[in-house]
Amino acid sequence: MSQATRFPFILRNLVLAFLLLTLQSAFSQSSYQPSPENLQARGEFQDMKFGMFIHWGVYSVLGDGEWVFHERHLKLDEYNRLPAFFDPEKFDAKTWVSLAKAAGMKYITITSRHHDGFAMFDSKVSDWNIVARTPYKKDPLKMLADECHRQGIKLFFYYSQLDWHNPDYYPRGATDWPNGRPDHGDWNAYLDTYMDGQLTELLTKYGAIGGIWFDGMWDKPNADWHLDKTYALIHKLQPAALIIPNHHQTPRPGEDVQTFERDLPGQNTAGFNTKYVSSDIPLESSDTLNGSWGFNIGDSNYKSTAEIERRLVRAAGNNSNLLLNIGPYPNGEIDPQFVTRLQAVGEWLQKYGDSIYGTRGGPIPPGDWGVTTQKENRIYVHILNWGAPLLALSPISSKVTAAHSLVDNASVEFTQTADGVVLKLAPPKGNVTDRVIVLAVSKSN
Repeated sequence: MSQATRFPFILRNLVLAFLLLTLQSAFSQSSYQPSPENLQARGEFQDMKFGMFIHWGVYSVLGDGEWVFHERHLKLDEYNRLPAFFDPEKFDAKTWVSLAKAAGMKYITITSRHHDGFAMFDSKVSDWNIVARTPYKKDPLKMLADECHRQGIKLFFYYSQLDWHNPDYYPRGATDWPNGRPDHGDWNAYLDTYMDGQLTELLTKYGAIGGIWFDGMWDKPNADWHLDKTYALIHKLQPAALIIPNHHQTPRPGEDVQTFERDLPGQNTAGFNTKYVSSDIPLESSDTLNGSWGFNIGDSNYKSTAEIERRLVRAAGNNSNLLLNIGPYPNGEIDPQFVTRLQAVGEWLQKYGDSIYGTRGGPIPPGDWGVTTQKENRIYVHILNWGAPLLALSPISSKVTAAHSLVDNASVEFTQTADGVVLKLAPPKGNVTDRVIVLAVSKSN
């Protein structure tokens, strides 16, 4: 016999309570008004366009990705041994930040803790952290934050709401397995004391940060996550900090950026992103430089420099940032394959960066041929996949007054009618990733 048959009255009251809680939460968050500092930070975030994602934690020791605790169905007492083997003696914050800068990246988002709940910072909320449990005994996030401030790189903290380790993460969610945790816990204490306590540490001990990048709410999508309380805490402690939730759903009030995992905005090839794209807040697309997020010794599926450049261009053409992930070694070194590719992308951006940084998605819809970006009175036509001598573009409302190639400034012939703009293209010189034609336009009628 089902629970609904045995206890209809209780179920009806539970459903009613859930609906009232949902309505109350929606009402309390609907009054959220971004501060002037927050609105400015949103614009600056859109201008940056390119960021470095870093997945790094004690799981890196096993060389099997950041989900190894779950994928191997390890027990709690087994995983608790892992921090004793994590001693990143070759970690150097200056090297990491300098690489991001050389790659043309403007911000870094690093895992302050992943789903294993292990804090990669000096947390006083729990001793399940790098300072208390590892032979390293240092706080790498403090060193990274100080170096980011020195080099002018924005730092964001990834924070997993999902926790496979804390017994108060209860009732457990879709990723649960019997790992030795008790079958009880205090959900409210987990959110209000543990999680908000650690977020307070991250927002008060590391100087000004770019924001908090949340992940894991999809594990319990129908739970009451106390989002209004947590979001209010973040915006109170650092009004300019951006909240970026990777929950794969329509953005909620209080959230400042919509992010898409392994997809461009509006696409769902990964199978879990929403196709809804916000027109009110900045957009971001996250992806990996190889196949994995955390260090995986068996993953040699590195994306080429040209592929990274194309992904960056397509993200910008879809009015989005690209957050590109690397998974450092457990000793703190960065894979040389990552380094060479990122440095090459940085060299490419020295030539093409004007068509990426500070732009917004262009007026011409993206297509297989390429995308457009725009800034002030310029439209950048990014030709990624087109070999014919003529390229016909959709109509635009502004009048095109001139056209030239971005790299060599050579003039480009064009015609503009009510049916669109046609560019006469010179043959590509060599194996170029992106041919960029700059259209100078007058103001719209």
